[in-house]
Amino acid sequence: MKIRNTAMALLGAAAGLAGIPAAHAIEGYARPWQMGLQPAASPSMEGIHWFHNGLLLPIITVITLFVLALLIYVMVKFNARANPVPSRTTHNTLIEVVWTVVPILILVVIAIPSFRLLYLQRDIPAADMTIKVIGNPGWNWTYEYPDLGLNDDGSAKVSFTASLDDRARDLPTSQEAGVPYLLKTDNPVVVPVGKIVKLIVTSDPDGIIHAWTIPQFGMKIDAIPGRLNEDWFQAAAEGVYYGQCSELCGKDHAYMPIEVHAVSQEKYDTWAKTAQTAGLEEAYKYLAAAEAASGQLAQK
Repeated sequence: MKIRNTAMALLGAAAGLAGIPAAHAIEGYARPWQMGLQPAASPSMEGIHWFHNGLLLPIITVITLFVLALLIYVMVKFNARANPVPSRTTHNTLIEVVWTVVPILILVVIAIPSFRLLYLQRDIPAADMTIKVIGNPGWNWTYEYPDLGLNDDGSAKVSFTASLDDRARDLPTSQEAGVPYLLKTDNPVVVPVGKIVKLIVTSDPDGIIHAWTIPQFGMKIDAIPGRLNEDWFQAAAEGVYYGQCSELCGKDHAYMPIEVHAVSQEKYDTWAKTAQTAGLEEAYKYLAAAEAASGQLAQK
């Protein structure tokens, strides 16, 4: 835990030094012609932003410019006109040591924050809530909320299957309805903002391998038949976050979206209580009304 806290602190400080803006979800998904990573909305994604923008890009830029300068120098200094008598030198001990040691040092510089980031992602902290995610053969997802109560047979009382919303299946209809193309689901996942959500991810025993991912959370985990995988996220701001199955899983792979609504604790508690007492349909009606009233993106 001490190592994890140190890693989170270092990554957070590095993200601030790199000028990463406060996480927000007003976009929620990638836009046409967008460049770069999607906005960070979790500690893991903030670390990925810094690792990519604050470390890897500067190193790559310096190496590229250095190699370009060497190429230009060689072309100018050692062409046939400027150097008609070529050197017969075949070895230079100093240069050989340098071009061996310097790449090793660069890899060490990259490895240390990389290991910290991997530790942050894979060391699951104490969770505030747990959601079980099941990838289905019908190219949709089933979500179970065991924290909201269990039936006599051990199944979760609050459970639903999320499939692609019909309005998101084609571009004209999607644009008219104001929903993101191939990303909107009929039943979104709802979580409280700022809380650590632990995911238990698997796939139907008769199904195939899927992968559950939200780019803005900086996480992706495989859903494998007969195996339970774990991951976590912590939404940094209220909003709607989208993802898709990231494993080539068959003919409807492109139609297996993921939609997560991060809401305030008060809204989540009301949604959960409504789902337990009045059913999911009423719970989603409440969610849509609450998000519309607060100016959030509401498309239910």
